[in-house]
Amino acid sequence: MYAVIKTGGKQYKVSEGDLFKVEMLDGAVGDTIELDQVLMVGGAEVKLGTPLVPGAKVKAQIVAQEKDKKILVFKSKRRGGSRKKFGHRQPITRLKVAAIEA
Repeated sequence: MYAVIKTGGKQYKVSEGDLFKVEMLDGAVGDTIELDQVLMVGGAEVKLGTPLVPGAKVKAQIVAQEKDKKILVFKSKRRGGSRKKFGHRQPITRLKVAAIEA
């Protein structure tokens, strides 16, 4: 069984036991959270939402709260030696899917 969920403005296809990273969510390591914005549930029978599947939830456990890889940003202008380089590390949450309820 798999599900397509929406969190942090992005969509993810997940199955039970999957590890995946999402935008930062509130909670401590080891906490269990419910993701209730389920767009689709697949398996023997496919359920599509309009836009959400009613009563469907994905339970996941927080594995880590950390920062993602550094993204380098480089800005420059044509003349005058104007250059600017800086980086950004986005805070992320790593989740492990415990159960999919449809």
